[in-house]
Amino acid sequence: MTMQARNMQVGTDIGGTFTDFVAIDPSSGRIWLEKTLTTPADPSQGIMNGLDSLDTLHNLPVRDCSTFVHGTTLVINALIERKGHRTGLITTEGFRDVLEMRNGLRYDVYDLQLEFPEPLVPRYLRREISERTLSDGSVLASPDRGQLEDIVEFFLKEEVTSIAICLLNAHANDENERHIECMLKELAPGLSVSISSEILPQIREYERTSTTTANAYVKPVVGAYLDRITRGLDDRDFTGSLFIMQSGGGVVGKESACQHPVRMLESGPAGGVAAARWWAERTGENDLLCFDMGGTTAKLCTVVDGEALVTDEYEAARMHHFKRGSGLAINVPVLDLLEIGTGGGSIGHIDRLGLLTVGPQSAGASPGPACYGKGGRKPTVTDADVMLGYLDPNNFLGGSLILDRDAAEAAIHRNLAEPMSMATLDAAYRVHDIANEDMAAAARLHLAERGEDAGRLTMVAYGGAGPVHAYGLASKLGIRKIIVPPGAGVMSAFGMLIEDLAANQVRSYRQSLDELDTPALLKQIRRMEEEICKVLETEDHDIVSKPGVDLRYRGQGYNVTVALPSSDETDHGLDAYLRDQFEHMYRTRYGRVYDDVPIDIVNARVTIARRRSDVQFEPRSLHAAGIAAGPAKYRTAYFGPQTGTLECAVFARDQLAPGTLHVGPAFIEDRETTVLVGPGGSFELNSHGTLILTVA
Repeated sequence: MTMQARNMQVGTDIGGTFTDFVAIDPSSGRIWLEKTLTTPADPSQGIMNGLDSLDTLHNLPVRDCSTFVHGTTLVINALIERKGHRTGLITTEGFRDVLEMRNGLRYDVYDLQLEFPEPLVPRYLRREISERTLSDGSVLASPDRGQLEDIVEFFLKEEVTSIAICLLNAHANDENERHIECMLKELAPGLSVSISSEILPQIREYERTSTTTANAYVKPVVGAYLDRITRGLDDRDFTGSLFIMQSGGGVVGKESACQHPVRMLESGPAGGVAAARWWAERTGENDLLCFDMGGTTAKLCTVVDGEALVTDEYEAARMHHFKRGSGLAINVPVLDLLEIGTGGGSIGHIDRLGLLTVGPQSAGASPGPACYGKGGRKPTVTDADVMLGYLDPNNFLGGSLILDRDAAEAAIHRNLAEPMSMATLDAAYRVHDIANEDMAAAARLHLAERGEDAGRLTMVAYGGAGPVHAYGLASKLGIRKIIVPPGAGVMSAFGMLIEDLAANQVRSYRQSLDELDTPALLKQIRRMEEEICKVLETEDHDIVSKPGVDLRYRGQGYNVTVALPSSDETDHGLDAYLRDQFEHMYRTRYGRVYDDVPIDIVNARVTIARRRSDVQFEPRSLHAAGIAAGPAKYRTAYFGPQTGTLECAVFARDQLAPGTLHVGPAFIEDRETTVLVGPGGSFELNSHGTLILTVA
């Protein structure tokens, strides 16, 4: 066995339809890609199938890998589908109904029959305990052991397997929560426990309770899942390190992931954004719209000055997909993603008004689109793309999955064209175009809310379906440049291999900016850095620290996060620096500032990263033995009733030479995805193996 083989790194991302794999040899930069169907009943089985394929097809056994990094949709799916464990909540007397009272905000002020998701913990499993911590952190009353014994007896009788502890003002002092946790370990050592002072130690009672109960709800599920992953790796003689991708970027070890599974909500998309930034930086682009379209959903994320926007105000299981406030509040660091129910498996149907609509229902991996030949009979976006000529039925997944064009045509004709009295080809184009328009409409709103102009951004397209739809979406948004990196169809898995080992922490820190005690704030930041270093098992000299504070105008309910500067950026004091940065960011987001309203610090936050080994990528490792001078073939494709059917050049991406330039319409195919270049557009392959598309 070679030393290079022992250092192999593998990243994997589970999507709703496919599970993606990337293997890299860091010493040579050689890369291998694999894509298998997701196994919804047990996603860990799909991972093992893919690892076995890497071994069989590429002679890359898991035992030769030093690092395995994983991202998954398991947590968000468990919340949406209510497949977590039976959970109990222990809270301060009088606060049992916080989960149903929520924060008092209405997501639609004119709807008199608002619907909210049911709390993850039903009322009868929410038990109160007599204790009290004051807002200044002083303990007025400690929890009573006898009362807790009765609660535990009740929970065990009701077959509760996980407990959330969320006490009033625990963010100021966690003594009572820790006391209950210790007693629970003695009274019921088999129960899983999550405490709010560890999960979300900051103000806002509803958000803290909701986040803690969500963590408790999925904690046993994630623990069992990662144990299955570990057993599968052990069975294949893996002796390296296992890391899990976090929603806000960075990776953590298995133990940390099991303790804080709620931080894995959007771990897959976070890997994609990391890879998008990495590739865009190599083309000199720092202001991006990252576009990831898979089989079930599409996701958009804005990157400004090379940094992805991060929020800690996430919602899961929304009753109305585009209405903020209609879901379960999960306040953990998450990339500021816009998720749209449009993917390759999204189903086209006729709504009650007789209009053609696409999604959010999806055919998923099973039965999948009609063209998969697995029993699906409803028309999907993939079926439309096949019928339009955008996908080659004989070259999907490199020919490992032959698509049935006749089945796609029959599904579109039977369900859409015939009922609407239109040509089948036009119905297919309508499905494709409506999918693009739905994504464009959501993107316009997303960008407007952040004060961004789409025209100044460069799109980075990836995911199995992203490069097929990127040109049409960019055209609708006024974006003129698209980057499609190598391995775009599995880019989220690639991104996981370039992310640092990272952890973050947020703590309440209440102070007026006018009365800022700089030494006290920096002392709090230093204390948080030391705590995170213990979690990462690293020394100070190994880390990069990014401290910040949450600021808001007094009386407002929402915050703006400002990064703390380095010492040479504070010539006029930290308070003046924070004020300038806050007002700049507030004006960008909301259009104005308020000179007569005091500014308050609400939270202190720290993110710490420990660099893993840099990944060196050799784009030629994805090339075939020979380089083609021109197109591999030609095929016709339909571009709508105004343009009609055109002959298109088809290129094999692994045979393109750097510097290749060609005008559209054209298709560039690789095993994991197909890139569409529309009429009037053009593409060029740069020296890094990245395709640069120009939109007409």
